[in-house]
Amino acid sequence: MDCEVIAVGTELLLGQIVDTNSSWIGEQLALAGIDSHHQTKVGDNWSRIEEALQLGIERSDAIIVCGGLGPTQDDITREVIADVVKSDLVLDDVIAERIRGMFRSRGRDMPENNLRQAMVPEGAQTMEQQPGTAPGLVVPVPVSDGDDKVIYAVPGVPYEMKEMILGTVLPDLQRRSGVTSVIESRVLRTWGQSESGLAELLSHRITELETAGNPTLAFLASGVEGIKVRVTAKAATSDEAEEILRQEEDVLRGLLGDLIFAVDEDNMESTVLTLLATEGLTLGAVETTTGGYLAHRLATARNGTEAFSGGVVARGPGILSYLLKGDPAAWQPDEAAMQMARVARGILLSDVGVATTAIEDPGRATDAQPFGTAWLAVSMEGFETVERVTLPGDLERIRQFSVISLLNLLRLHLQGLRP
Repeated sequence: MDCEVIAVGTELLLGQIVDTNSSWIGEQLALAGIDSHHQTKVGDNWSRIEEALQLGIERSDAIIVCGGLGPTQDDITREVIADVVKSDLVLDDVIAERIRGMFRSRGRDMPENNLRQAMVPEGAQTMEQQPGTAPGLVVPVPVSDGDDKVIYAVPGVPYEMKEMILGTVLPDLQRRSGVTSVIESRVLRTWGQSESGLAELLSHRITELETAGNPTLAFLASGVEGIKVRVTAKAATSDEAEEILRQEEDVLRGLLGDLIFAVDEDNMESTVLTLLATEGLTLGAVETTTGGYLAHRLATARNGTEAFSGGVVARGPGILSYLLKGDPAAWQPDEAAMQMARVARGILLSDVGVATTAIEDPGRATDAQPFGTAWLAVSMEGFETVERVTLPGDLERIRQFSVISLLNLLRLHLQGLRP
């Protein structure tokens, strides 16, 4: 079975909103074993949505349409779908009452235009999941050979869309396609080696897996999230797929060692904070170049946030003079970074202090200290270090890479991998 994705919304074409929905849906289709060869973005225009739907019906077995199910006049997805499948829109009283109930629960009267969302193409089914006012639709598409195709319509609001895709669309697609196998993946997050370097380290293993065909490996450079190595396995059951993933993870850990810092949804900051919390240690940060990005990542980590005491963003000469107890220009960058890490322990009442600074102004760059040179400092009882690194890219990438490199430096020490 081949399923394509159509994202509806003029704002997507204008770049006002990045279409992350289509990429997420594509990933879920792949993991569910459903082929997907086409993705389309189209504005809120009747003829162009109609054209995209007609083309999708011709070349694919199923279509997922994302967006355009709201209550306003430019939300025309349901109307166009009804026209394409030659069906009348009829009021679904159950959906209408459900929407009214949502407004009542918030102490508000429902605007009458919200009843547009309760209009359903005759013969279509609504999805059980409805976290918002827009119901998802499963619309059969009769074709001449009798093997019906299907259009799924889901809202563009990401959390609403995801609930419907996982709850209704994927199971229905698997049922229609007869897919009985399970496809699951695991992501190993790495830092300390380039994407090409990882591919070189794993070249022999990649060759072995290409011959075997299962599992498979893929690489994805993801900035502050590290370079991801995705392992995908296919098996008859979820338990069998998990066992394949476990075995392959063991092999990759043997090849990559301490380059791997986290798995799946964990990231560098959650890994470091968990290590600190386990040891009963707290962490404070002083930042210059990263401008609060490090503190934000630590404060919003998935776990271990109780180990984060807080952060100071030092940008102006006044605060820098206060922290360094003197003229900032009188300090060498490595010495300044270490002093700020020590200060972080004191003023933030932390067991561990970290600090970042960098050449962020091209006008201050020299041959010896080019733009992107950064100093990363860690201070704790029995261990102090400053690492100088040269980071690539623009200022945003320098900030991201400073954060993950600094936390990786601390991680390696906490795991006993760096003396």
